[in-house]
Amino acid sequence: MSHTPHELAADFPEYAEKISALKQSDAHFAKLHDEYHEVNRKVHRAETDVEPTGDEEIEAMRRERVKLKDELYAILVK
Repeated sequence: MSHTPHELAADFPEYAEKISALKQSDAHFAKLHDEYHEVNRKVHRAETDVEPTGDEEIEAMRRERVKLKDELYAILVK
């Protein structure tokens, strides 16, 4: 398993400029982006044992990260 952080701009390089623009112009997108970034950071810290976390909690955080990523992607492809 890879413990590389899942940064949006790296996962969706074709939307990097749009991500940056939407963070500035769309409050809803910016809020979702911030939530995604926070959950992503927590998952990464848990996976690398910087902050040891139980398996169930890690899985719940991963599901939340996927949900947020799906919402953000839906906005990007509009």
